[in-house]
Amino acid sequence: MGGLVDFKPEKDIPSLEGKVIFVTGGTAGLGSVTIRALAKHEPEHIYFSGRNKKAGELLIAHIRETNPSVSLTFLEMDLCSLSSVKAASEKFAHKRLDILICNAGIMAAPPALSTDGYEIQFATNHLGHAMLIQQLLPIMLETTKIPEADVRIVCLSSDGWATHPKGGVQFSGLKTVQDRFLGPSIRYGQSKLANVVYAAELARRFPSITSVSIHPGVINTGLLQNAPLLSRALVYTLNKVNYLDVVTEEQGSLNSLYMAVGMHKTEVVNGGFYRPMGVLCNHKLDAVAKSEDFAKQLWVWTETALKGY
Repeated sequence: MGGLVDFKPEKDIPSLEGKVIFVTGGTAGLGSVTIRALAKHEPEHIYFSGRNKKAGELLIAHIRETNPSVSLTFLEMDLCSLSSVKAASEKFAHKRLDILICNAGIMAAPPALSTDGYEIQFATNHLGHAMLIQQLLPIMLETTKIPEADVRIVCLSSDGWATHPKGGVQFSGLKTVQDRFLGPSIRYGQSKLANVVYAAELARRFPSITSVSIHPGVINTGLLQNAPLLSRALVYTLNKVNYLDVVTEEQGSLNSLYMAVGMHKTEVVNGGFYRPMGVLCNHKLDAVAKSEDFAKQLWVWTETALKGY
C-alpha cells in the first residue's frame, strides 16, 4: 500500500464517543466500508449521504445488526445539484461536527453537464463538496471551541490530480462539457487538483480545523473498471510510478480512516496531501498545486459559483 504504518481500524481507531461524523457517498464502495469501520467505535452520530435512499436504509439496517446502539442518519443528496446539497445540509440536526469525510466522486465520466450547467466531474468532485463544506463550516468552527476538540475535513483526491490541464483548471470552460482528446482524464485531473488545492486553502483560512486531501490508492471497483481504456491505462501508470498497488475497498478506506481518526492531530500537517498510509506528499505536487495564488483564484471562483444557491 505504500506507507509503513501498520494501521488496523478494529484495534487502532480510538473511542469516538461524543463525536459527530459526516461521510459523503456512503451507500457503497469506500464510503460504506468507512462508515462500517467508524460505527464500531461508538460515535455520537454518523451522517452519510448518497442518491439511493434504499441503499442508505439497507446500510443502516446492516450496521445495526452488529452495532445496535449506533445512531445513523442517511441524507439523500445529489452532489451535482447545488440546491440538493444545500437542502440536505439543512437537515443536519446536531450542534457539533467533528469529522467531515468528502468521499463521494466520479471518475473519467463521459462529457456532460451538471444540473447547474457545470462540467460534471468538476461539479460532483469539487463544487458539490465545496457547497457542503461551506454550509457546515459554521458548525465545525463552533466545534473547535470545545475543549480538546479535534475537528477534521478529509477530501478524497487522487494521484490523478497530475493529469490536470495547463494552468490547473480551465475556468472559462467550466460551463461546457470540455470535450477533447484524453478529455475524461483531463477533466478528472482538474477536479482532483481542485480537491488538493481547496483543502490546502481551507487550512490557511481556517487553521483551527485540520483539513487534508488524500489519495486512497487505486481501488478495484466499478469506478475504475468502467472508465475508458486510455483513462484506466493512465491510472495504472501513475500507480506504478508511485509504487502503489491496486487495492480492495477495505484497503482503500484505510488512508481515509487513518487521516480522519487514526493519526494523532499533532502529527498531521494541516493542508497536506497524503498517500497511503499517512505519507505526506506535498513535495511531489507541481507548481500549480502548490500555488497560493491559484488556490485563491479557485476559492474566489468557487465562492462566486455558490452565491446563487
